[in-house]
Amino acid sequence: MATVGFADLPVPGGGDAPAGPGEFAALALAVDRGLIQHVADKAERDSVYAEAPLHTAVSAEDGSFWIKTSAATSTWATISEPVPAWRPFNLAAGMVTGNVQLGVRRMGNLVHIKGQIAKEDGTNLNAAFAVNLGTVPSDCVPLGLRTYPASCSLGGATVQAVGRIDVLGSNTSSSYGGPGDLLWWFQDPPGTAYVDVTGLYWMD
Repeated sequence: MATVGFADLPVPGGGDAPAGPGEFAALALAVDRGLIQHVADKAERDSVYAEAPLHTAVSAEDGSFWIKTSAATSTWATISEPVPAWRPFNLAAGMVTGNVQLGVRRMGNLVHIKGQIAKEDGTNLNAAFAVNLGTVPSDCVPLGLRTYPASCSLGGATVQAVGRIDVLGSNTSSSYGGPGDLLWWFQDPPGTAYVDVTGLYWMD
């Protein structure tokens, strides 16, 4: 028996000619547009359903669910997806992880960073200029400069509890780093024993 549509719906063969097969095929194609299609992963979605009609719904084995939002291109809206695991953060030379484990997580166009960073030699992070803390993964480098406030240690003579994190974008230039680098700015002259880089930013 022949099949039609993205869902491979069965239709009668030629024995029901002349009208039967065509009518069933038309019915199958109409039903097919409203079915949830099934794939193993995003790569299979893009390969099999790139030319599927607008509003096509696709479900993956990991729980991801997408709706096609364009009739002309393979453009999809993510309805749900599993929370990805935290990934390593690439520390700059001379930096170490503090008491809170470092990690980077990207969900769609939103990137989350967590953890504490300190200097390997135990001295304060200098307040006189920007300190390069490390680099996010290549797929987490934003289009332009992103900034957010970050808390820090109040130990010793330090009196300010917060500084600024810069995430350098792909179109950003700085004498302190390149695209994807995290820069720490802090105005309190004694510096701080560690910075908590926990925050989030948009890729676009």
